[in-house]
Amino acid sequence: MTIFRGSRCDVAYSVPKLANYSAEALEKASSELLAALEKEGAAVANESDWKSFRDRWMARKNGVLTQINDIWLKAAPKDAKREVGQRVNELKKRVEGSVNKAESVYKTSSSATEKSLSSDRLDITLPGIRRPLGAEHPIIKTMNEIVSVFRNLGYSVEEGPEIETDYYNFEALNFPPNHPARDTQDTLFIAGQESKPLRERLLLRTHTSPVQIRSMEKMKPPLRVVCPGKVHRNDAPDATHSPIFHQIEGLAVDTNITICDLKGTLDHAMKALFGSSVKTRFYPSFFPFTEPSADVQISCIFCGGKGYRDGGRCPNCKGGGWIELLGCGMVDPNVYAFVDYDSKKVSGFAFGMGVERIAILKYGVDDIQLFFQGDVRFLEQFG
Repeated sequence: MTIFRGSRCDVAYSVPKLANYSAEALEKASSELLAALEKEGAAVANESDWKSFRDRWMARKNGVLTQINDIWLKAAPKDAKREVGQRVNELKKRVEGSVNKAESVYKTSSSATEKSLSSDRLDITLPGIRRPLGAEHPIIKTMNEIVSVFRNLGYSVEEGPEIETDYYNFEALNFPPNHPARDTQDTLFIAGQESKPLRERLLLRTHTSPVQIRSMEKMKPPLRVVCPGKVHRNDAPDATHSPIFHQIEGLAVDTNITICDLKGTLDHAMKALFGSSVKTRFYPSFFPFTEPSADVQISCIFCGGKGYRDGGRCPNCKGGGWIELLGCGMVDPNVYAFVDYDSKKVSGFAFGMGVERIAILKYGVDDIQLFFQGDVRFLEQFG
């Protein structure tokens, strides 16, 4: 008979026949039996092990106690039966005690394990602990709000790379080679580009207008897109300037689009963002990629366009009653030549606005740098 313990195989104890019944022989046989009893009792780890242990030693038909009774006591000569009987009775008590002890040990161990598991168990009926998820950054929140206004007008969203070529950032947008914006004082160029042709040099985009060119390359008219994203300029940071900021630019190209469509679209967008009482006005400006071009102002949302409040001049509009907000214009026909559009058949308009500029107005922030400093106390106000 063998007992398997994991990967180890041990020969189980079997009751030997006694060659003689001297005290020394009985003592040796009893010691071997008790050693086997202790070893097998120590291996009991659960109820199944204990039952096998109990039956092996105490079963009536072939248990170890039955075997020593048959092999030792019944086979003993008359003059040794008294001493052998006393020895068998002692062994019976030791076996019973060992079986009871093994039962107590495994039950105590199982109870401790169950108690440990119970303490770690999750009660799914209890309300959970919610992890704070935070909130949208005010810039992202404002950007999403602006985009949703134009989505509702049927515009799709297009995105492009922040590292652009001179071609997409300037040349295809009708910037002349000597335009000041192409100078390193205004634009952040990637180092080591001097050996490349001008149009292939890499830079950090200064506006999201390159996305408009890429969109026209991919799609044919009609198209209506807005292009949100991060832009970079070589500006020293102060309360109103940042070398990194965000823009949303829009483009609509179709047949018979006029400046009236442009004005109506932006008037609706400003009312959606700042309220139906807001008025808009357009006055002439200049951008290389639009002709004619215009700057757009809205009536001051702080003083209602009056120019004064709280008994004095309105500090937001500086008493003028109007706040400049964005630039726009009809797409210059020269731009269409870069994307294989026929300027005789299509027309369109473009516009662009700074997200931080609108967020400052909507939330009454007086320093653009607060948006980028990551101060939780400031950001928590917008949660």
